[in-house]
Amino acid sequence: MLEHLSSRVVLCGHYGSGKTNLGVNLALLAAGAGERVTVIDMDVVNPYFRSADFRELFQKEGIRLLAPIYANTNLDLPVLPPSVGTAIRGGEGRVILDLGGDDDGAVALGGFSADLEATGYTMVYVVNSRRTLDPDPGEEAELLARVQAASRLKVTWLVNNTNLGPETTPEVIRDSAPYLEEVSRLTGVSVLGTAAEERFLPFLGEGPRLPVQIYVKPPWSRSG
Repeated sequence: MLEHLSSRVVLCGHYGSGKTNLGVNLALLAAGAGERVTVIDMDVVNPYFRSADFRELFQKEGIRLLAPIYANTNLDLPVLPPSVGTAIRGGEGRVILDLGGDDDGAVALGGFSADLEATGYTMVYVVNSRRTLDPDPGEEAELLARVQAASRLKVTWLVNNTNLGPETTPEVIRDSAPYLEEVSRLTGVSVLGTAAEERFLPFLGEGPRLPVQIYVKPPWSRSG
């Protein structure tokens, strides 16, 4: 799937869709392929599930992390370092931007829309059809439209990241196809492929696939 993405990758979507976990996997995959990688955590709202939580892992793998200045402190203020713009405009390496949840993070991204238009970008809307008990493709399409309006950028692809955490099965992922098709129909944005744990991939048919490991876990399950 990495080959379908440009050097500037923006990840957006609902809280709970798995954007951050997907971003961590993309960053590690690109770094493993010898690319110079920068991850920009643009989640200036949600204190959980941030790319900034993986600073040590990124350092180990040679991945640069840029995060809100007060991330992981008791001061939760929306302040992005000035190096964010420099990283986006830089000519070399892969830059992955994690917007955080919903359309709030897209407002901050709008300040860099001209830079991304100039360098070229891929904007991926991540979909987890089992994120809630009552999934709604229409509501999903409305959020996508709000993200585009707030960021002044266009979504390039949908990526299916449907899962139920430890209760995920191949059937859960396969059954999400109609939901993704409807979101695609409503938005006019095509589905690039599916992100899933490697053990599920042989059961998911053809098309672009991204094997992922589960790095992002709820705080209440991190002990030990």
